[in-house]
This record gives sequence, structure tokens and C-alpha cells, in this order.
Amino acid sequence: MRPARPGTGNPAPADRVTAVEVFFDLVFVFTLTQLTRVLEEDLSPDGLGRVLLLFGILWWMFDGYVWLANHVPPRVPAQKLLLFVGMVGFLLAAVAVPDAFDGTGLLFGVGYLLVITVHLLLFTRADIGPALARLAGYNLGSTLLVVVGGSVDGVARYACWLAALALQSVVPYLVPRFSWVRVLPAFRLQPGHFVERHGLLVIIALGESVVAIGMGVDTNHLAVGLVAVIALALALPAALWWTYFTDTPAEEVRLAATGTERARLALRLGFAHVPLLLGIVVAAAGIHAAVAHPGQPADRGSALALAGGVALYLAGIVALRRSLHAAPVLSRLVTGAAVLATIPVGTRLNAGVQLSAVVLVLVVMLVVDRRRHAMATEAPPGR
Repeated sequence: MRPARPGTGNPAPADRVTAVEVFFDLVFVFTLTQLTRVLEEDLSPDGLGRVLLLFGILWWMFDGYVWLANHVPPRVPAQKLLLFVGMVGFLLAAVAVPDAFDGTGLLFGVGYLLVITVHLLLFTRADIGPALARLAGYNLGSTLLVVVGGSVDGVARYACWLAALALQSVVPYLVPRFSWVRVLPAFRLQPGHFVERHGLLVIIALGESVVAIGMGVDTNHLAVGLVAVIALALALPAALWWTYFTDTPAEEVRLAATGTERARLALRLGFAHVPLLLGIVVAAAGIHAAVAHPGQPADRGSALALAGGVALYLAGIVALRRSLHAAPVLSRLVTGAAVLATIPVGTRLNAGVQLSAVVLVLVVMLVVDRRRHAMATEAPPGR
């Protein structure tokens, strides 16, 4: 581990996640809770589109903070205080999420401006050379579009925010010669910290979804059937948790082995978490509806949210596996298709039965995976 650079106040490179980063993640996950709320109130293609747009804008910068803390571990008091300012920005943006396309668009933009400002200020403590200037150009450009979008109404707001998302995550790849993509080797990631930070975020996001579901239980009409549904509402995120942590040990090994390609692989892993976390948001909306009315047939939107959210999560797992070349993806693809096949179960029977079916499909997948892993590890060498 190399020593700190004199005069910068920056400690040694990140090894493991610090407590203040976990606190930061808790604030960001409130954004996911707000997005779930938006989706619960409007389970339509339009509602999903708005959720996707807001999540895309905010996720890009959250992952930017993962890269930031990887290069500038927040152990110095001044850095921790700046991170708290960044938390304020994410909190303001999250508070604005439910009405971001109506009355609170400007608040969303102001929160985003704080997020970007703190990110760039802290990144000046990292030794990444000209990559910082290129990163700043794109991030500040997207910030301007988000703030302007929050100041206008209607289609213009959508257009500005779509342009901001494209400027963050698409344009740099279209013009790599003039973006930070060309100088990716300047970003020297610490694999252990990077993998642990994403894993902790997934745990917190799943935990917040459980809290949101539990708060929606009607305790005035408790019965054996409802108790069983509550247990299933916990079993589903537990199965999703188990699925994620079956695969992620390979992330650190693969990242550590890639050398100069580490930053590119890290980008791919970051993108893979987009469908994964969106899946948690969408599935939580579906689970909430199932817990609220377990004995009634689910409407198509709720049934699709439950199954589609889990399938989206599994798509993220597939993206992780493909990036790592660490494990076959067929089991996840088959499971995703089987989960989607439960939609008619919810609409024709009831939401509780669909929830049971989704959990059963995931449990079968995990059991089969465990048996295959045991057979592979017990096989004689050279077989």
C-alpha cells in the first residue's frame, strides 16, 4: 500500500468501505424508496419511464461517488464534511422525486447541483491527471441540463433530462477521443473496496424494500394467510440477496486480475447494477401490492411489477456474470423466464399465490446451483 502524498491530506488508497460511506449509501437508498412510491402510484409504462429516467440520472452520480471514495477514502474530517454536503444534495433530489415532473423539478436540479459540486471538489484530491478535466466537462454539462430542465415545464423538462442522461452515459462512448473514456487507465481502482461498496448498497436497498413492505401491512386484519404472505414478502428479497452474493465473490478476483483493463471492467459492473437495482424498485412495488391484497386477483400492472422486477434483477445478475466470465448464465435466464410465467397466476388466481410461485422458482434455482457447485468442487482434478 503506497503512502499518502505529501501536502494533499489524502490518506492511503481505499482498502475497505468506511462508516461514512455506509451512511452515504443509506441516504441514496432513500431515492430508491421514493422511486418505488412513484411506481406504486402509477404502475403504467409512463410511470415506469419516469422512474427509469430519474434513476438513470441519479445512479450515474452515485456510482461516481463509489469511484471517488475508491480514490479519495473519506478519512479526513474535511472530506467527511464535504460528503455530508453531498448527502444533502441526494436527499433534496430524493425528496423531489415524487413530483419531479410537476412542481419540484427545480429542487431536484438544485440537489443534483450539490451532488456534482461535492464530487468534483473531492476528486481534485485524486491523482488522475487530465481525466479530471474531462470528467468535469461532462458532469457539469449534465448538471446544467438537469437544472434547466427543472426550471421549464412539460416536454422541455423531459428533453433536458434525457439529454443529461445521454451526456453522462452515452456520449462519452460515442466520442471517446474527447472524453474520459480515452484516459480510463488514470483511474486506479482498489478491487476490494469497489466490490464491497456495491454489495453493501444491494443489501441496504433490499432492506429498505422490506421496511417499505412491512409499513404497508394492514395489522387490523391479521390472519394466518396474511402472516404467510408477510413471510414470503421477506423470503423474496432474501432469495434475491442470496442470488447476488452467490456471484459476487468472483468480482473481486476478476477485478484484481485485470490490471490495466480494471477500470473498463469496473464500468461494466457498474452498468450491470442498473437493471439489478431497478429490479429491486419494481419488485418492491409488486410485493407491496401483493401484501396489501393477497387473496384477490392482482391487476396486470401489479403482477407484471412483481414478476418483471425479479426478472430485471436476474438480468442484472446475467450482466454481472457475462462481464466476469465467471459462471454460466443459462440458469438465470431460465429462471427469469419462469418468473415471468407467473404473471397469469397472479391475475387469474390471486397475488399471494403468485408471490409463492416466484419465491419457489428462485429457491429451485438456488438449490440447483448449490448442487452443481458441490458436484464441481467434489469432482476429481482433471475431470
